[in-house]
Amino acid sequence: MSSGALEPRVWTIETVLRWTTDDLRARGIDSPRLDAELLLARALATTRIQLIVEAKRTLDSRELGSLRELVKRRRAREPMAYILGEREFYGRPFRVDRRVLIPRPDTEALVDVALERTRAVSMCMRALDLCTGSGCVAITLARERPTSFVVGTDTSMGALVLARENALRLGAYNVALRLGDLFVALESRGPGLKPACRFDLVTANPPYVPASEIALLEPDVRDFEPRVALDGGDDGLASVRRVVADAPAHLVSPGGVLAVEVGAGEAGAVVRLFEQAGFRDVEVRRDYGRIERVVSGMLQRP
Repeated sequence: MSSGALEPRVWTIETVLRWTTDDLRARGIDSPRLDAELLLARALATTRIQLIVEAKRTLDSRELGSLRELVKRRRAREPMAYILGEREFYGRPFRVDRRVLIPRPDTEALVDVALERTRAVSMCMRALDLCTGSGCVAITLARERPTSFVVGTDTSMGALVLARENALRLGAYNVALRLGDLFVALESRGPGLKPACRFDLVTANPPYVPASEIALLEPDVRDFEPRVALDGGDDGLASVRRVVADAPAHLVSPGGVLAVEVGAGEAGAVVRLFEQAGFRDVEVRRDYGRIERVVSGMLQRP
């Protein structure tokens, strides 16, 4: 498949998979076989299961050309989610591209906490999701609680356009999207929002990577995902502080719930921010990797 290499005269699905896997492994890709299968399945417009069934089938030049272009992108460390244009989150397929942060399994813990801590208002929940990006959290909340009303905000119009596409595709018609910086976006009231509107739940997955650590991130993240969604300032908590400090003014009181995703090692400091802002029953939830990932609390003062 590449010039300068001794190529077999016939490329079958199994030989192409073997070659692509070896190529990606040599370039330091963490999951070379899986990526090879996904890339080939996309190039052939088929499934990974079908690749096994048709392992001996010979590929034509058009099919090889399609795969070659995809492999070039992965060699450059472009994330698979961007190449495929999709990432699953909470069992639903979300469209993603370079306008938004790629949804991660860790963030499912944020949704779990949000749903668990708002059971008492499950039939009539009003929720606000800050830094909504692809809309994965806001849309998931809306679909899991179809009688609720959810607002998502983001500073990027491109992100909101993509979030709207995801909402329509996934049937989340009870989601509204607003452009603006955190709570400032609520100043432009729209359908479902009254001037004194307060929410039962506020969620946020703000940027929380310390600025000095961005250069140390994997190239898949550092060179492709939007920096504005990663850079949390000097200590990673610049946006988190604003979220926690301003949330009480936008939550029902008492009883409003705030849940925030945080970086590894940041939970202790964020717990103190919650307590200083008047939240009680402050809890920390670990993600699938056992990292303290979500801090949540209930507003105490009336």
